[in-house]
Amino acid sequence: MDFKWEDGFTLRVAVEDGTAVIRGNTEGLVSLANHLLALSGESTGSHFHLDTYNALEEGSAELIAEKTE
Repeated sequence: MDFKWEDGFTLRVAVEDGTAVIRGNTEGLVSLANHLLALSGESTGSHFHLDTYNALEEGSAELIAEKTE
């Protein structure tokens, strides 16, 4: 998958009271939306990981998105 990050993006994932919360500026949310669109065109089982070592802000929870069926 080819991911395109918008310049100036910020993206954070947190789990608060059992709820996943994704916070980002416009560039971060557009980038995540583009990643999900790219994933939708891949085969079943394809996935991506985002964490503090791979694009998310420090202190973020890991995010895994996977295509099913």
